[in-house]
Amino acid sequence: MEYNAKQLQIIQVAERLFAGKGFSGTSIRDIAHEADINVSMISYYFGSKEKLIEALFEVRIVESAERMENIVSNEDLSPLQKIYILIDGVIDRLLGNQCFHNIMLREQLSGEERTPVISDLIYELKLKNWEGINSILREGQAKEHFRDNVDVALLSATLYGTVNHFLTTQSFYRKINNLESLGQEEFDKSLKQKLSKHLKSIFKATVAYETIE
Repeated sequence: MEYNAKQLQIIQVAERLFAGKGFSGTSIRDIAHEADINVSMISYYFGSKEKLIEALFEVRIVESAERMENIVSNEDLSPLQKIYILIDGVIDRLLGNQCFHNIMLREQLSGEERTPVISDLIYELKLKNWEGINSILREGQAKEHFRDNVDVALLSATLYGTVNHFLTTQSFYRKINNLESLGQEEFDKSLKQKLSKHLKSIFKATVAYETIE
């Protein structure tokens, strides 16, 4: 589904509020107030708060799927190059949109309080990410670039788990590395570089034969 400019504005406001207060802790009135619109407009465009978060996930899922498809279908890239681009894309996306990252973390930890539709949306997003990594690995195995005994689920957990860990422990990372004086932009740049180098070395050691560059 395509969303107009006003709908996208409402989705962005809702994303920010859901990240800060949680889905259950955010009301339609909160979103309307923050977006400077009438409550009726949200009902008109989305129908309910549940449909609004569905729209948010739909936007993010479509964006993620398009990025993944562009990587997977690029015949000019080797499988390992695709893995590297995927890693940098995940780092950029999670650091660049920490609101959605916070929603994912918050809702996954909410347990029985989580709305069932959100569980389904989280599953769909995770599945699409898994399928993208799996597709690249299968291509590398078919070309005999990658080892056969690779656990895709563990690789996916390594990628997303590592980036998530550093996002949620930034202050600790700053202190132990004496980076407290860095501005946020400079700190993000440093963190991206270190995460990129670290994850690429792990993935290469895990999936590729020693001769693959």
